[in-house]
Amino acid sequence: MARLVVVQQKQPSFSLLPSSLSDFNGVRLSNSSIQQFSKRKEWQAKGAFQVKASSAKKILIMGGTRFIGVFLSRLLVKEGHQVTLFTRGKTPITQQLPGESDQDYADFSSKILHLKGDRKDFEFVKTSLAAEGFDVVYDINGREADEVEPILDGLPKLEQYIYCSSAGVYLKSDLLPHFETDAVDPKSRHKGKLETESLLDSRGVNWTSIRPVYIYGPLNYNPVEEWFFHRLKAGRPVPIPNSGVQITQLGHVKDLARAFVQVLGNAKASKQVYNISGEKYVTFDGLARACAKAAGFPEPEIVHYNPKEFDFGKKKAFPFRDQHFFASVEKAKTELGWKPEFDLIEGLADSYNLDFGRGTYRKAADFSTDDMILNKSLVLQS
Repeated sequence: MARLVVVQQKQPSFSLLPSSLSDFNGVRLSNSSIQQFSKRKEWQAKGAFQVKASSAKKILIMGGTRFIGVFLSRLLVKEGHQVTLFTRGKTPITQQLPGESDQDYADFSSKILHLKGDRKDFEFVKTSLAAEGFDVVYDINGREADEVEPILDGLPKLEQYIYCSSAGVYLKSDLLPHFETDAVDPKSRHKGKLETESLLDSRGVNWTSIRPVYIYGPLNYNPVEEWFFHRLKAGRPVPIPNSGVQITQLGHVKDLARAFVQVLGNAKASKQVYNISGEKYVTFDGLARACAKAAGFPEPEIVHYNPKEFDFGKKKAFPFRDQHFFASVEKAKTELGWKPEFDLIEGLADSYNLDFGRGTYRKAADFSTDDMILNKSLVLQS
C-alpha cells in the first residue's frame, strides 16, 4: 500500500513512500463459507448502479479506516480515483475484508494513500490540505462545523464536499416517514451536523449531505445487529422495551457506500440532502425475529418491559431509540437512480456471515441489564 506520510509539525513536509501498514486484523472466511453466500448481493456497485464521475478525481476521505469508509474507499479506487485517507494513524490504514481475494486486496492497498494528522489541529489541516490540493472531500467522521472550516479554507478550489450527516437531526414528529424537508431539531445530539450543513451552504461550496438512519452490516462498530446476535447465540431471551411494535429502519453499509458514490460529480446532488436507508421499515420485535432468521437461529423468546421501572445507570439496555423512527428514501431513488440492493434478511445474513458468525465483533456481550429485566419478570410471574 502506498501512503502519504505527514508528520504533524509547524512546517509540515510531504512524501510519497511505500507502506508497511497493510496489516490485516482478522481471519478470512473459508471458501466453503463464502460459497454458501455467493448468490447473495455483493457490495460492489453493479450494472446500472455503477457511477462514473466525468474524470478521475483526487479525493480526500476524512476518516475511512472503519465501517463506511472501508467500503466507500474500495468503490472509489475501483473507479479509478486517487483516494487519500486522513486519519490519526492509530489503526492500520487498510484491512482485508472477508471474501475479498488476495489480489483484490493487494490492488486496493497498493493504491490507497494516507495523510496522517489530527483534524482538530485546524492549522495543520488547512496547511497540509492546501499543500496537496484535492478535488473532492468525503467527510465521514465530522461532527462539528468548526472542524470543517479549515478544510474549506485549505481547499478554495474544491469541486464538491460530500458530508455524512444523520437522520437523527429531524425533530420528533407524529407524522412519518421523515422527508428531507421536515423540521429539524436544533437541540438534537446531532446539532453539530446540522450546523455543518448550514456552514457548507453559507460558504457557497458545492455540497451534498447524506442522512442515514440506522446503519448495519459487516464491521459495524455500533451495537445494532450485534446486540441481537449476542443474545441469539447465547440462547437468551431478547428484552425489548414496551410493546415492541415501535417501527424503525435499517440501511446496509454497502448500499450507503453506493449512495455516497452516486452523488459524486452529480449535478442533481448539488446542495442537496438525501435520506439513505432500507426501503422497508421493521418493528423492534420484527427485527429480533429477522436477526434470528438471517443467522439461522430458532425464533427468539421476546420479553417486553417498561424502561421506567428500572435504573440502568449509564448502561444502555437497548440499542435503538424507544420511538417510531424512519425516513423516506424516495428522493434518492428518484433523483439519483439509487436503490438498495439488500433487503433486511439478506443484509443481516451478510453482516452475520462476514462478521459475527466468524467470531468477530466490536463489543463483548454484556447481559447485566438483561438480567435485571428478566429477574424482575420472573418475580412478577411468580
